Amino acid sequence: MNKHTIAIVAVDNISAFHVSVPCLVFQDVFIQQQSMFDLCLCSENAADVSLSSGFTISIEKDLSFIDSADIVVIPSWPNALPEPSKALLDKLIEAHQRGATIVGLCLGAYVVAKTGLLDKKKATTHWAFSEKFKQDFPNVSIDCNPLFIEQGNIITSAGTAASLDCCLHIVRRLHGNEIASTIARTMVTAPFRNGGQKQYIPSPIDKRADTSVSFVLVINEIAQNLGNSYDLDSVAAQCAMSRRTFTRQFKAQYGCSFGEWLTQQRLDLSQTLLESTDYSISTVAELIGIGSDSVFRKHFKKAYHVSPTQWRAVFRANI
Repeated sequence: MNKHTIAIVAVDNISAFHVSVPCLVFQDVFIQQQSMFDLCLCSENAADVSLSSGFTISIEKDLSFIDSADIVVIPSWPNALPEPSKALLDKLIEAHQRGATIVGLCLGAYVVAKTGLLDKKKATTHWAFSEKFKQDFPNVSIDCNPLFIEQGNIITSAGTAASLDCCLHIVRRLHGNEIASTIARTMVTAPFRNGGQKQYIPSPIDKRADTSVSFVLVINEIAQNLGNSYDLDSVAAQCAMSRRTFTRQFKAQYGCSFGEWLTQQRLDLSQTLLESTDYSISTVAELIGIGSDSVFRKHFKKAYHVSPTQWRAVFRANI
């Protein structure tokens, strides 16, 4: 299996957490096995970087390391800093032109936008900076609802925890669902939150509603038995809620509708089945509860931009 080379660009006053997220997902989490990625921090002139937390990290590589990277990550960007250098912007443009994946996590999207690579494309960033982003980059279609947005070989994400989701998405895209889920379990984080899930849910769960034991048990039971058929009214009744109350509480809890969640859970399972079994596409569709292989293919292609057969071929080739 070929390793992918990742360059993480660090700058003074950046948050230690933001630098740590890609380091954790792409390298540190591989405790008892060799990492699937070659990862290195780089900075202007290989200068050491002083983090916002008050300590310094040693940097061995300068921006020339980007020239050989398959993936270039801007983990964030301190909004009090001056503009990103022309040298950095030129490196990102060159990397993009040769086919490298450019990733802007949180305010790292600001740096990617400064290159012009996001013009006439969709992007996201931390929701608190959406208005400023729109003012600074009127040619970018900014949407601060999703956790991350992928546009060709450019990926932008929302802030903080969404950076984890974005990095796990990259692992999933390159090495499959089973490996990404294993990494998530090791980090004790959610195995998959799709990019379309909202990054900011303004409506808190109604404390007066019974969303504790019955709600959790029912949803967990559904997640363990995705092959069964479910309808909104019967699921709401199992939770001792009206359809309207259940719909409101579910969206407050998960940031999406029950139908959207169920479809994504089923597609998530289908990835594992495609990677680890020889089941036919129609059998996979039946096992995940979608039934019709044509409907399954349609949902899968919409979510992952490849067919189920193509997904299987890619990840079987990597075994």
